[in-house]
Amino acid sequence: MSNEAQISAPNPFKAALAARRKQIGFWLSMADAYLAEVSATAGFDWLLIDGEHAPNDVRTTLSQLQAVAPYRGEPVVRPVSGDPALLKRLLDIGARNLLVPMVDTAEQARALVSAVRYPPHGMRGVGSAVGRASRWSSRTDYLDIADSEICLLVQAETTTALTNLESICAVDGVDGVFIGPADLAASMGHRGKPGHPEVQQAIDSAMRTIIASGKAAGTLTSDPALARHYLELGCSFVATGVDILMFANAARKLARDFADVRGA
Repeated sequence: MSNEAQISAPNPFKAALAARRKQIGFWLSMADAYLAEVSATAGFDWLLIDGEHAPNDVRTTLSQLQAVAPYRGEPVVRPVSGDPALLKRLLDIGARNLLVPMVDTAEQARALVSAVRYPPHGMRGVGSAVGRASRWSSRTDYLDIADSEICLLVQAETTTALTNLESICAVDGVDGVFIGPADLAASMGHRGKPGHPEVQQAIDSAMRTIIASGKAAGTLTSDPALARHYLELGCSFVATGVDILMFANAARKLARDFADVRGA
């Protein structure tokens, strides 16, 4: 395969979601390229670079995109918001899978679709010639294929979003809907208790609605049994752990294991 063919290949993550192939993911909250690369060697299908609740900016996101690029796991970037100016910058540095938080209405979803597409189908600024996304103009077909290459995922994580879920799913250009358990629990009056039966019932119902619409359904959980449950429901993209929590929990356990030696 020629180099040009390789860099112009379709987005495999987007294709997998469209085919309803299950994609197992891992959350990158450490905001560190070295650990992102370590995580990429594990063999996950996708890796979420978090810019909403982790201290990432455009440059640290770029370094992580570069770190995981040689590996099979597709990076998905979650920006702090759906600000079109920020989305434009993320797309230009090569993010082609976006997970946008706090999408409550179909109108917001349509605005996001416009933000990630070039005119005449959207409002994305055309600066690809100097961007990593086009390999600095070596991808001569980039402007022709960019719109179809981008995978747009939106987060439904409030009671308002669940009320509008069918209309959000109906928006052309939205590839999948991600249910955010923590924020949904808070919105339902069960802050800090995403495992509450009412929250879990709402999540299951939302998953069924998304799947029935033909869109990909996804979520994040560190509970292996719950992750398998969502996958059995038909979810296409499920993140099964968070790097910083795995490290924190392992480090704390190690310290506890030696508490007797230090007299703690």
